[in-house]
Amino acid sequence: MGRRAAVIVALVVVARFYSAHLSSAEAVVHRDALSALPLTIGQWHGSEAPPLADDVLAQLGVDDYVNREYVEAGSVPVGVYIGYYASQRQGDTIHSPQNCLPGAGWQPVERGTATLDDNGRRLEVNRFVIQKGLDRQLVLYWYQGRGRVVANEYTNKALLMLDAARLHRTNGGLVRLIAPITSTTEGADKALSAFAVLLFPHLDRHLP
Repeated sequence: MGRRAAVIVALVVVARFYSAHLSSAEAVVHRDALSALPLTIGQWHGSEAPPLADDVLAQLGVDDYVNREYVEAGSVPVGVYIGYYASQRQGDTIHSPQNCLPGAGWQPVERGTATLDDNGRRLEVNRFVIQKGLDRQLVLYWYQGRGRVVANEYTNKALLMLDAARLHRTNGGLVRLIAPITSTTEGADKALSAFAVLLFPHLDRHLP
C-alpha cells in the first residue's frame, strides 16, 4: 500500500470514529478569554486593532478572538490575530489563512515552514510571504489546542477527529502573526520569531 493510500485509509477510519461520537456532549474546557492576553509582552507593547466586521465574524464562526498590533523599539510591528473555537462539531471549523488572505487581495509568493523555540521545545509553524501590489508581508501561523501546536492543516483535522472520539473535545485555535517586509525578509523574520518566543508561554491559558 502506498503512502498516500495509507493516509487516506487512516483518515477514513478516524472519520468513522469521529462520526460515531458527534452526538456525544462536548467536554467543558476552562480557559481565560483572549481579551486577557497581556498588552505588554516582554518589551512589546500592544494596542487593539479595529474589531472585525460582523459579516467577517459570521463567516469565521469564531467564539473568541483578539486582533492587535504589538510594537517594540527598533523593530517592525507585529500584527497578532488569535481565533478560538469552543467546538468544531457543527461546521464552525478553523479557516486557513491560505484561503482568507487571497480574498483580501494578498497573494502568497513564498510558502514554507519555520521552526520556533518554546522553552526548548522545537515547534514547526507555517511561514508565508504574501504580496499585494508593491507591499509584502511575512506571515507565521499555526493551529493550537488540546495540548498541541500543529502546522499542517490536514494533520490538524485528523487530530481533531481523533480527539473528538477520545476526549470528546473539538476546541482549538488559530494563531497568526504578520509583519511588514521592508527591503528583505530578515527584519520581519527576526521580529516574528522574537515575539512568538515570548507569546508561547501565554497561549496555553487561552487555547487549552
